[in-house]
Amino acid sequence: MHDLLPEGEEIRRAVKWISCTMEENPDQPIMPLVQKAIFKFDVSPKDAEFLIRFYTRKEPGSSS
Repeated sequence: MHDLLPEGEEIRRAVKWISCTMEENPDQPIMPLVQKAIFKFDVSPKDAEFLIRFYTRKEPGSSS
């Protein structure tokens, strides 16, 4: 089934899942969710790197 998804669909699903999970429980740390999403949606190494950078910048209290 993995081959049937359009290119980039895994990262879209991962971002949606992370967002929905954060809405349900906004106090949970983001990086464990990102790591779980990377494996759950089998994102490529390049997309995994993007997710980590994106959510690192979005963490509350970050100076970026």
